[in-house]
Amino acid sequence: MLVIRPGEPRDVAEIRAIQAASPQSAGWDPVSYLNYDLRVAAEGARVAGFLVGRTLAPREHELLDLAVAPEFRRQGIGKALLRDWLKRARGDVFLEVRPSNSTARLFYKLLGFQEVGSRPDYYRNPSEPAIVLKFHSC
Repeated sequence: MLVIRPGEPRDVAEIRAIQAASPQSAGWDPVSYLNYDLRVAAEGARVAGFLVGRTLAPREHELLDLAVAPEFRRQGIGKALLRDWLKRARGDVFLEVRPSNSTARLFYKLLGFQEVGSRPDYYRNPSEPAIVLKFHSC
């Protein structure tokens, strides 16, 4: 049974493995995620996916990273993580996504995010701009 819970230090190694298998993931040090709103989707003892967000100001939030382990993809885990977080992140939610990441762009669009801008030269390896997406949660 899938359980979404706050991330803990014991989850860092599995988050790191999910990042390694997810080239589109932000790839920041998972230890730093413990300083933010880290949520994990656990399937039994395994971390199937994770989400990291932060509050920038009252009613303004940013989604920093979201990734699901390859063997758990296409099972609704990313959607469950995002919906869980959006229930608590009231107001405007922003994120950046690579233009080349068509899967993520479609995923966010289907969940109600809209393109609101871009950031030139945002990504490296390879160099790409970022598309800024916004979601408004009541």
